[in-house]
Amino acid sequence: MALQHIASVQFGDVTPGRVVNTKEIAEEYNIPLELLAKVLQTLAKNGLIESHNGPKGGYLLARRTSDITIAQILEGIEGPLGLTDCSHEKEGELCLQREHCNIRTPLLKVQDSIYQLLNNMTLQDMMGGTPLITIQSATPQGVAR
Repeated sequence: MALQHIASVQFGDVTPGRVVNTKEIAEEYNIPLELLAKVLQTLAKNGLIESHNGPKGGYLLARRTSDITIAQILEGIEGPLGLTDCSHEKEGELCLQREHCNIRTPLLKVQDSIYQLLNNMTLQDMMGGTPLITIQSATPQGVAR
């Protein structure tokens, strides 16, 4: 919500290029100020937004909305995306069930599909107002009609 707000101000018609401060966003969306400040600082640290200091300081997007993916936003806040703890195993942190696990491979396929979806969806898409994906109801196989 914060990135959409920053984008709508930065690229809007009223005052294009105006920086947006944390308090403005927090009040607009009823987000706790301290939480939002930490999230925005993290996004700035990860290069998705730019911080401008001073009495009239605030934030601007670091790139165009079409160049910021939802995956980048989520990873910028949460770190690497993963459905399970073993999705991003580090050296020496092998899962105790790895040898016997029968769901790791299917879950990694699901995770990859989700990541591809989020990596192909941009902030601009989220602001477009049109459906991003279409979900079709599954028809049971082999059922006569």
